[in-house]
Amino acid sequence: MEKTQRVALGAVAAAILFGLGGCSGMSTQGRNTAIGAGVGAAGGAVLTGGSAVGTVGGAVVGGVIGHEVSK
Repeated sequence: MEKTQRVALGAVAAAILFGLGGCSGMSTQGRNTAIGAGVGAAGGAVLTGGSAVGTVGGAVVGGVIGHEVSK
């Protein structure tokens, strides 16, 4: 794995951890949306080799799935 990809993946992982720390006062649906977006962003970054479009697309898809799961 290239150094850039490792740095991007580490940054995404850190953002997910910090984001989850802010979920304590959120509703279940909001929390699931945030978690889905974080996981989707990480997955999109990995699958597309760290491209910004893949990361954002993964976050959008993951957020929608997380939002709908809790309904």
